[in-house]
Amino acid sequence: MSERFLPYGRQSIDDSDIKAVVEVLKSDWLTTGPAVAHFEETVCAFTGAAHAVAVSSGTAALHVTMMALDIGPGDEVIVPPVTFAATSNAVLYCGARPVFADVDPRTLLLDPEAVAAAITPRTRAIVGVDYAGQPCDWDALRALARRHGLALVADACHALGGEYRGRRVGTLADVTVFSFHPVKPVTTGEGGMALTDDPGLAERMRHLRGHGITSTAAQREAAGGWFYEMTSLGYNYRICDIQCALGTSQMARLPGWVERRNALARRYDAALAGTAVRPLETLPDIRHARHLYVVRTPDRDSRFRALRAAGIGVNVHYIPVYLHPYYRSLGYEPGLCPVSEAAFAEILTLPLWPGMEDGEVDRVVRELLS
Repeated sequence: MSERFLPYGRQSIDDSDIKAVVEVLKSDWLTTGPAVAHFEETVCAFTGAAHAVAVSSGTAALHVTMMALDIGPGDEVIVPPVTFAATSNAVLYCGARPVFADVDPRTLLLDPEAVAAAITPRTRAIVGVDYAGQPCDWDALRALARRHGLALVADACHALGGEYRGRRVGTLADVTVFSFHPVKPVTTGEGGMALTDDPGLAERMRHLRGHGITSTAAQREAAGGWFYEMTSLGYNYRICDIQCALGTSQMARLPGWVERRNALARRYDAALAGTAVRPLETLPDIRHARHLYVVRTPDRDSRFRALRAAGIGVNVHYIPVYLHPYYRSLGYEPGLCPVSEAAFAEILTLPLWPGMEDGEVDRVVRELLS
């Protein structure tokens, strides 16, 4: 029997998830109903955040965050280049300019010294990305944000379930953004969420996700009224109850999944020790969510082709954002962040998800090193 194809990541669905979704399908509310609020409350209880706003994607969460912070034309927002394009795209959506600051070569996390050098009088916010599931140096980024009066945003789309110095991801910045794409720690199919302790920011993001309208259909139904007003220019970034029921069900298994991801990562670490393939470093005093297992190897492209031919779905995360053609058209040039560009030539993402078997890690390593 042939060995199964190993993607770099995948969802984990069981009967409890299916049951939760079916219960919503049999209910009166398929969208803007009670399952949305329940999911938000569940994530707040897990992370310790005061408020959560569930939306249609991680990108939507980033966008409503930038709008709620009043980011606009003439503003600059500091972001790392080693991330998915949505991180900086959300800045562009608001008419502002992303300013790319380089990363630490050991971890590919945003380098606070590079951030400090990038701050100008136009800087309004810093966005740290918890790349691969490892939290940034949030204390250092917070100190910079306070010193310069800047908003601090955590793009934690990789890091639900992670911790930084005893604090759970979700409480480390002014706003924290999660994604619930199928390869992420928890999935709703598509979906995202913005968390904050600021009730004003939370209320503004809720309005923005629903066309800028002052109430939801469920709220009007409960009040027995019909009247509503549009008070700002918002978007249809709503997430439905079907998705949120799945997300709530998944949250119950998140701690076990994070532990399993870390166990698999330790197996990779041990097998690759002393070889030419170098895993990214894990910092002390953090709990890695292990969304991705990324290594560096100087012959990345040949290893990529060989592993794909062997049925192992390795990937590359990411091309530095400013090297994409659209960003080049905006005037960004190669050489802007040399650490990120050097890393891009070597990084390779190996398969990792909770349902992987120990022997499948051994298979990946065997093929990787052959």
